[in-house]
Amino acid sequence: MAHISLVLPFALPAPEFAPDLTRALHAPALAALLSRTSNRQYRPLDADARVLPHELWIARELGLARGLVPGVAASAMRGFGLDPEGGMWFVVNPTHIEIARTHLQMGDTRALDLHEPEARALFDSARPCFEDAGLLLAWGTHDTWFMRADDWTELATASPDAAVNMNLTDWMPSGAQARAFRKLQNDVQVTWFTDPANAAREARGQLPINSFWPWGNASAATEHAQQLVAKAAGKAVARPRVAAFEAPGWLAALAERRMNSLAELDALLDDDGDWLLACGNVAAPGIAADWSGWLQQMQRLEADLFAPLLAALARGRARSVRLVLSHRDGLLETTTTPLAQRKFWRRPTLERLL
Repeated sequence: MAHISLVLPFALPAPEFAPDLTRALHAPALAALLSRTSNRQYRPLDADARVLPHELWIARELGLARGLVPGVAASAMRGFGLDPEGGMWFVVNPTHIEIARTHLQMGDTRALDLHEPEARALFDSARPCFEDAGLLLAWGTHDTWFMRADDWTELATASPDAAVNMNLTDWMPSGAQARAFRKLQNDVQVTWFTDPANAAREARGQLPINSFWPWGNASAATEHAQQLVAKAAGKAVARPRVAAFEAPGWLAALAERRMNSLAELDALLDDDGDWLLACGNVAAPGIAADWSGWLQQMQRLEADLFAPLLAALARGRARSVRLVLSHRDGLLETTTTPLAQRKFWRRPTLERLL
């Protein structure tokens, strides 16, 4: 029987909207999974964290976190078949930053609709800027690149999903290397301003790619050090195998299985092991506060994920299901088992989402 840890960023509704959303959501299977549990805990995000709760949770579960920093770059590179060698690498996401009325703001990178040919063109035109700064730029996929910056180890960065739609004054990379980052950012912006790929995007009515966002820095050496510390503290455990559905590039790169459909859940249940299944389909409407879209995606999960998982518990195909539901400020973690689902006196309810 499989153990499934299901990570759903933004499936926990924002507190101010939660009562109305839970009333509108028809999800009896989710209610049963949340109500008949053997363990439940809500964890607020540390005020100093510059990432989202689920990003830090996943990094910690995989042994890739350094304090409040999810150091995922080196492992993500391996997922794309790249060798992180001995350097310090950052995940780099091409993005669009706009000048709002009073501040700079970055939109959701999922909405950019960036395709590989134009991403390749932008990558090739930006690479000399990085090389002139003594840095390396490596291609992962259309929306996920990597930057080697061995001297930028103290650069404090935020994840793009944490910074999206926020005042970037509070979220821009900071620290001793911040000035060098801003110079590189400016050089890339100047290069991309006249790039034909951006001209073509604007002609189609799309936003230009006018900046890049580094985060998640790690090296093979820092990963090894984290493993040694965990082992010495008696906390070293086997990593769960990762599956990803509609997840951002860095997370898909960490996945052994990149699912094209939630129907592939059957294959995970048939595998007698520990799986971390990260589903990102609720993130975009959650970030945008598109609550109609949020309800639609949650109903999709009810039919394609929650109901099958509840049935798998009843039939003995899953020995436990751990739900990790988050919003910007914290996450709810619950665990249910076949035995817990027999607690008929516990009325299934979505009130646990409040």
